[in-house]
Amino acid sequence: MALSISCTNEEQVPVTASPVSSSGRPAAIDGALTVTVQSGDGTVLQDEATPLVFTCRSGDGPGETVYLVSADADLGEGVVTISDLVTLTVTSATAASFGLAQGTVEPKVPDAAAPAPAQATRPRTSKA
Repeated sequence: MALSISCTNEEQVPVTASPVSSSGRPAAIDGALTVTVQSGDGTVLQDEATPLVFTCRSGDGPGETVYLVSADADLGEGVVTISDLVTLTVTSATAASFGLAQGTVEPKVPDAAAPAPAQATRPRTSKA
């Protein structure tokens, strides 16, 4: 059964496989999963210590990455490949804060667009 997952371009998503038979009961596979990128700019991470787990890692930009997951279902000498698809939809991470930082303190400069302050004047009195 295909799987659709999503994250931002700053995230990754672990995926665990739980193989089942055609009747839905747990089933074994021969060896580890093989996961390849079919399309898109995401990547995949796998650890030999966890053969049924892989991590879909987003690319730098938004879009979709399709992963092909396959394994050998024949526990004997033959090979019977089962496969499935995982589609990772990536969105752009959004701003969460401004990241404000103080600049270097500097002298004030006159604002060229503002008029100079008016000089106070005294009313003239006439001498009689």
